[in-house]
Amino acid sequence: MTGASVDSAAPRADAEPSTATARRPRRVVWLLVGGVALAALNLRTAITSVGPLLDEVTGGLGMSGVLAGVLTTLPVLCFAVFGALTPLLIRRLGEHRLLLSALLAIALGLATRPLVDNAWLFLALSTVALSGGAVGNVLLPTLVKQHFPGRVGLMTTVYTTFLALGTTIAAAATVPVYQASGSWRLALGGYAAVGLVAALPWLGLLRHDPPRAGGSAPLGLRQVLRTGMGWQSVLFFGTQSTVAYILFGWFAQMLREQGMDAAQAGLMLSYLTALSVPTSLALPGLMARVRDHRAFVLVFYACYLAGLAGLWLSPLEGTWVWTTLIGVGMATFTLALTFFAVRTRTPGATAAMSASSQSLGYLMAGVGPFLFGMLHELTGGWHAPLLLVLVLVTANAAVGLLLGRPRYLEDSLERVG
Repeated sequence: MTGASVDSAAPRADAEPSTATARRPRRVVWLLVGGVALAALNLRTAITSVGPLLDEVTGGLGMSGVLAGVLTTLPVLCFAVFGALTPLLIRRLGEHRLLLSALLAIALGLATRPLVDNAWLFLALSTVALSGGAVGNVLLPTLVKQHFPGRVGLMTTVYTTFLALGTTIAAAATVPVYQASGSWRLALGGYAAVGLVAALPWLGLLRHDPPRAGGSAPLGLRQVLRTGMGWQSVLFFGTQSTVAYILFGWFAQMLREQGMDAAQAGLMLSYLTALSVPTSLALPGLMARVRDHRAFVLVFYACYLAGLAGLWLSPLEGTWVWTTLIGVGMATFTLALTFFAVRTRTPGATAAMSASSQSLGYLMAGVGPFLFGMLHELTGGWHAPLLLVLVLVTANAAVGLLLGRPRYLEDSLERVG
């Protein structure tokens, strides 16, 4: 998988730190490392903390079925809208001030939404929290590229691993806190404290916000989308996100309807989610050591094919094996995030590629669970929905083979003028 030759121009995880990083005091470097890790830990808490208590939240607020649907769709809408706005906000505020604002928005939304009894106000405050997560999604790859150009693989490992940990912890800890306290409001609101802690390093880093220099300002999304590479990144991120949202939403239910008990199905879903942690630890460093990443795409596609075949033929026998294979295949999420840094030379290009891919990609992802459920409803079985997943992972592999070639977005921009 790492057989391609290493090019000295490519960023490497084991390379020497950049001159700019080396000049900084050690305290500042560690603040940056800790700030990136803690920020990543918070980006999904507003989403994955709600799912386990959705019945309690909707019942407590008197939400209709329509509003409950809005609540579950809100994350992808916010990620699309606020992700697209992030390059503009970077130009206005600078990276450090913007990330600090995003973390404070997460904390504010998480702290205040459990205090209200009005369903619409709960949705509005959820939007505040989700807007911070959306901005942080785009900013973190940019900050890694900006502050650690010689350690892209290592620092991408840090933020993708903490992103996976935050996602898993919020999904796993919310119900025990609710059971211990008897309050869904306390179980949801407690994550605001983590957001405030994450803001502290960025308060200390405000005076180290890098100046707007030539070549570092974010590009416009239109510029990125004029290139083939820009659309390849959009489609790669969008197809992998669509598959992930389908599986997170339907995997346990699919197993339950075929005879697995609820507890075992829930365990399988938790295991599927948790597999993102080891892949996040290993993948960015491996990717940063080579320039050609097509072998990674093929390996993950093969895992998907084997796992989906197992679910098609024998869903309740060998489920651990099928789940493991699909979970490894879902490392395409980490692959997509790492592409933002290794397929660009400048932080501005990283920000634009991240913003365009995530904003449009999450819009695609929001449709996936609906189509999957509709196919199940129309056919009464799971083969047609699994065919949809097969089409999506095949499309993901096809564009991944194009995106995985050793080249840079800036070169594509020059060719299109």
